[in-house]
Parts: sequence; C-alpha cells; structure tokens
Amino acid sequence: MRVIPNLLFTSLLVLATMAARADMQFSSEKADFRLETVADNLAHPWSLAFLPNGDKLVTEREGRLRLIRNGSLLEAPIEGLPELVVAGQGGLLDVLLHPQFERNSTLFLSYAHRTREGMTTRVARANLNGNRLKDVEVIFEALPRSGTSRHFAGRMEFDRDGNLYVSVGDRGDMDRAQDLNDDAGGVHRITTTGAPAPGNPFLDKAGAQDTLFTYGNRNIQGMTIHPDTGAIWTHEHGPRGGDEINILKAGTNYGWPEITYGIDYSGLPITDDTARPGMAQPLHYWDPSIAPSGMAFYTGDLFPMWRGDLFVGALKMRKLVRLSIRDGQVVEEEDMLTDLGERIRDVRMGPEGALWLLTDSPRGKVYRMLPAQ
Repeated sequence: MRVIPNLLFTSLLVLATMAARADMQFSSEKADFRLETVADNLAHPWSLAFLPNGDKLVTEREGRLRLIRNGSLLEAPIEGLPELVVAGQGGLLDVLLHPQFERNSTLFLSYAHRTREGMTTRVARANLNGNRLKDVEVIFEALPRSGTSRHFAGRMEFDRDGNLYVSVGDRGDMDRAQDLNDDAGGVHRITTTGAPAPGNPFLDKAGAQDTLFTYGNRNIQGMTIHPDTGAIWTHEHGPRGGDEINILKAGTNYGWPEITYGIDYSGLPITDDTARPGMAQPLHYWDPSIAPSGMAFYTGDLFPMWRGDLFVGALKMRKLVRLSIRDGQVVEEEDMLTDLGERIRDVRMGPEGALWLLTDSPRGKVYRMLPAQ
C-alpha cells in the first residue's frame, strides 16, 4: 500500500521539474526568443562565470559559490571561500576569471567583509582546484570601513591590458564619493596581485588613493568591456531617478552627489545641479529609476539583429533593457521580459552565443536566452 503514494510523489516531482525547466516563449521588436531554465532555487544569485570546460560558476549573495555542470546545479558548493559577511546588500558578490584561467586556474571574488571597524568591499584571488578554492589571498580592501550594510558595489572587469577594475559604492555616505583620499564611491584599477595599475591617474597626487581610476560614482553594479573599443562601460544606481550609464575615463569625476538627475528618497532635492564644469555627463540615464544590475554587449551569432546592442538587467522595474547605441548615443531603447516578473540581477554573454540571466530572489534562477523554436 505504500508503493502507490511513493510512485505518485515521484511522478509529481518529475512533472514539476519538467515544468520548471520548460522553455518560455517571448516576442520583442527584433526577435522572438525563449528562456530556458538552467538552474533554480539559488539564494539571491549575483554573478555568473563560464569555465573553459563548459561548467558555470554562480555566486549566491548568501555566501556560496555554486557549480553548474552538464546543465545541472551541483548540490555541494565550492569549498574554501574567503571569510565574508552577509548583511543587507552585502555578501558574496562578483566572480571573474583571470584572462589566463585555462593556464593558471585563477579567479577573483568580490564580497563584503566585517571587522570591529565596520564593513567594506574586498577582493580576493584564488585558484580553483576541483571543488575547492586554494591559495586564497586578499588583494584589495576598500578603506575606511563603515557600519552601513549598503552600496558595496563590487562589480569587476578586466581591460585588454590585463588590469582589474573594481567598483566600490559610496557605502550610503554620499560625500565620500568626492573624497580622493577615500576608497568609497569610485572605480579602482589594480593589477592581478592588487598593486596600483601602471598609469593610474592619481599615482603621483598627494592625498589621493593610487588605485583610484574614477570617482563620483554612487553604486556601480554593472560593468563590461566594449567588444570593439576596449573601453570599460558601467552603470550605477541613482537615488530616486538618475540611474546612469557611463564610459570610464581615467581620472574622471562622474559627479555624485554634486550633480544628479535624481532626488533623495525622501522626495527632497540632493542638489539643484545636473551639470557642473569638470564633471562628466552620463551617456544615458533613467528617471524614474529602473535599479540596473548586470550588463553585457551582445556579440554572438544566435541573434544577429542584436549584435552590438547593450543589455541591462533591472531590479526595481523587473525587466531586461536593450539599448542600441550609435556614435556614442542611445538611439533605441526596448523593455523586454516585462511579463516575467523577475528582478534581473546579472546579464552575461555566453560563449555559445546565448544571453544568460540571473534573477534576484531567495529562489533565484539561471536563465539562458535562445532563439524561439
């Protein structure tokens, strides 16, 4: 008598799994596509990296590094992570492979860390050896620390010279973003060992951090390299309004909080200015805010009509935004996946020509975007 309920439970479980992995069909202005669920039940997945052997690494903000192999999420997380703290917006954040990963198995992790002096954004490098990280070494730590648990930023990217760019948020204290002697509120450019990158704009400036590349940045959670120019592009959260896309240029002040297209969460103005001499204007901005997170240029062959377009995930507005850019101007903007109802945390260009998405929830998913069948 016990066999029938067990068989029924097994059948229902199989059907539920099949339903969860079933492709969802969508239409957009230039292409029909489907979303394939590759993995689910991830605790606030934050970042995705593609290994040369076909495996995928996924960070969970809750402090786990997971592995997807042969289309399945392995139950056991990667062991040997650096000490980190999960608090507010902080936890395990970005994962990025060394440009020579096939040769040296080295990767980089950004994460929140706490001591008696407070919390901050850290970066560690490590070697991936099977299911364990080895030779873990902290190579960057933003100082000074603070007691807040927001605006850690933590997105990373490599340029073509092999320098590592690391974003650090203003940590909820906006004036820190204009202080060159403060690591908060900017982008840092370092070598793979953590030294200031050669040619950094403030190397010889007294009272300035020698790793700083840009400043006046509020909270960057999207960073990618342009496939043609090699420039590093970012987007950052504004307050109420004023989410920005910027192209990073050495030594540039992006203005926060002296200029902004947003207002305070209270509804009061932060500043009367949207422009000032010596402060860069964004390439594009959103008002109201979409809460952008993750970004990637499409460079594959599966969707030739999208080639060169920039895709941006949105947390607050729960959508994927496609931007067509010509001569440094956004000439077309399309909202996609508005019916999905998911907070898009990360967007990645896959090696097989598909776009990959992470959704931010206690049961987050990994999606692969493919042409409609």
